[in-house]
Amino acid sequence: MRGSIRRHPLTWFFALAYGLSWVAWTPYILSHNGIGAWDFTFPGGAVGSQLLGVLPGAYLGPITAALLVTGVLEGRAGLRTWRTRMTKFKVGWRWYLVVVLAVPVALMLGSAALSGRAPELPSAAILVAYLPALLMQMLTTGLAEEPGWREFAMPRMQNRYGALTATAVVGVLWGIWHLPLFLTEWGGGPDVALIEPVEFIATTIAFSAVMTWVFNKSGESMPLVMLLHCGVNNYISTAWSDMFPDLGRSDASHTFLLVSAVAALILLIATRGRLGQPRPALAD
Repeated sequence: MRGSIRRHPLTWFFALAYGLSWVAWTPYILSHNGIGAWDFTFPGGAVGSQLLGVLPGAYLGPITAALLVTGVLEGRAGLRTWRTRMTKFKVGWRWYLVVVLAVPVALMLGSAALSGRAPELPSAAILVAYLPALLMQMLTTGLAEEPGWREFAMPRMQNRYGALTATAVVGVLWGIWHLPLFLTEWGGGPDVALIEPVEFIATTIAFSAVMTWVFNKSGESMPLVMLLHCGVNNYISTAWSDMFPDLGRSDASHTFLLVSAVAALILLIATRGRLGQPRPALAD
């Protein structure tokens, strides 16, 4: 097995990320929070089911798979490199400012364009809760997913196939990883329309282009990449419905796809498809 992991690290990573998460999500999918085959409901409402039903599988998937494969493939040196990227907070303060502000502004403008009206001012409670909720997202969604997709898979695929191909492949596989959750209340339940997971995968592909550019241009700063990912989740879950009360769940998905596609197109044109990937050094 060790030899196989060393020969095919990416295959093992994706297989473990899928297998560990999907097995851990099975009780959630079978419960009344999903298809209802198991006579059990996860307690705590939407927040409780997220923490008890979704999060365990998320933590057992990408981050665990990345650590396991890195340990076998590169030993302690690889784990030190992993830790260096994960703790690379020292990037220019402008990066943090741009990411923290650009995400809600872009999603707000996208929602306004789709709805045809200006957003309502968020309540004081939303403004107070926004940053603490963002930090919580960093410790849950960001920490569970991005150490696998962007820290482990992206650099290896990018070095082998280039930024554009790596972005597309990681974007597709990242989206497919979520598919079992569409059978639960997380994704709309067992009666969810086929267009929703298809739209979601299109979004993960487009948004991956933005994340690849941030990863490369920030010197592979994982905290910044996680902040970008979690900024979207946090705005939609915390502020979006307060600012656009007439829009529904599907409108949030349409907005995210629109904003991601526009941003990806701009970056692809501006970087000529390189998405910030450093050019190889010329030999002497």
